[in-house]
Amino acid sequence: MKRYHFSEEEHIEAFHPRVKANRTDMPPVVWAIDEAHAFTFFVPRNCPRIVYRRQEGISAEDEIRFFGLSSSPVVMTLENRWYKRIVETTLYRYELPPETFELFDATAGYYISREMVKPVEKTVIRDSLSQLMEMGIEVRFTPDLYPLREAILNSSIKDFGIHRFEHAVRM
Repeated sequence: MKRYHFSEEEHIEAFHPRVKANRTDMPPVVWAIDEAHAFTFFVPRNCPRIVYRRQEGISAEDEIRFFGLSSSPVVMTLENRWYKRIVETTLYRYELPPETFELFDATAGYYISREMVKPVEKTVIRDSLSQLMEMGIEVRFTPDLYPLREAILNSSIKDFGIHRFEHAVRM
């Protein structure tokens, strides 16, 4: 399985372990994401987003509330104010050799390495919204992610991710 790191920086030659700002209790590490979850990083780094998947055990009420008439197994919701930046941003997906990585969070697809890692390949990602839609992901925009966050946290949905929410704006 491939491991990736996404960046808006085009010329990264090596990833060095560092302490993550919201995980100061951990030693310095290099973070990577697996192939199955890589799409969650098809937006600028600090773009707040909520991603959830259809799965067994969702109540009928939550199926209607969160998926409605959608046939997509995955919904990604973003703030309206990020639309222009998402469209204009070029992203770089760096493939990392898997040897030094260990699983950190299976639900999120996160892996960590305590060693410096050199990328083995770089892919340019433009028009990421189109690519997400081609993957069958339903992309939604809203002026305010806070109501969705509260609804997800109080629902029967267990397979979800709330990313970079510190950058979300309450309306």
